[in-house]
Amino acid sequence: MPARPLLVLASGSPRRLELLNQAGIEPDRLLPADLDETPQRNEHPRSLAKRLSKAKAEVAAKALRELDIDGPSYIVAADTVVSVGRQILPKGELVDDAVANLRTLSGRTHRVYTGVCLIGPRGALRQRLIETRVRFKRLSRQDIDSYIASGEWRGKAGSYAIQGLAGSFVVRLVGSYTNVVGLPLYETLALLAGEGYDIHARWKAATVATEDA
Repeated sequence: MPARPLLVLASGSPRRLELLNQAGIEPDRLLPADLDETPQRNEHPRSLAKRLSKAKAEVAAKALRELDIDGPSYIVAADTVVSVGRQILPKGELVDDAVANLRTLSGRTHRVYTGVCLIGPRGALRQRLIETRVRFKRLSRQDIDSYIASGEWRGKAGSYAIQGLAGSFVVRLVGSYTNVVGLPLYETLALLAGEGYDIHARWKAATVATEDA
């Protein structure tokens, strides 16, 4: 019997893992890529999301080869970018940057781009770029101070997590909600299915494992 293909998530993001789990999929390996995510000069947010997702997938593919693991594999990578116009907002790492991001987002519509990249068993590379428009209410100083105190902004694109307290800031959302969380599920599963990944077989295997536990 041929070996079951491995599913590799090229990310250490708990949110992306939770989203795949939500879809009934448990990756076999997590191979996060340590990349310089600094935008290039005059780089458009869309281009940045696509470039970084491709680079993450390629780094994970190289790491998998170095592990000398035989058999077919599917490697999924993603990168999420938040922008206002062409202005790319940095990930929340420092308080000052997070405060600046929230002030920029206050009362405005911004765009969330996620590039998803898949490297299939035959080495073919396929990409999707998903865009969601999000409008925030006008944030008071107390809104911003309280959100900063929560710590939810740390490490998040645009310095907010829509699945947490910042969900209360959203006035309107047009597009994929899971895209804003960090991994657009519909498009990711469509990429996998297009390369022959049997999602339903994974569901059945998970059900059997649960019953046998």
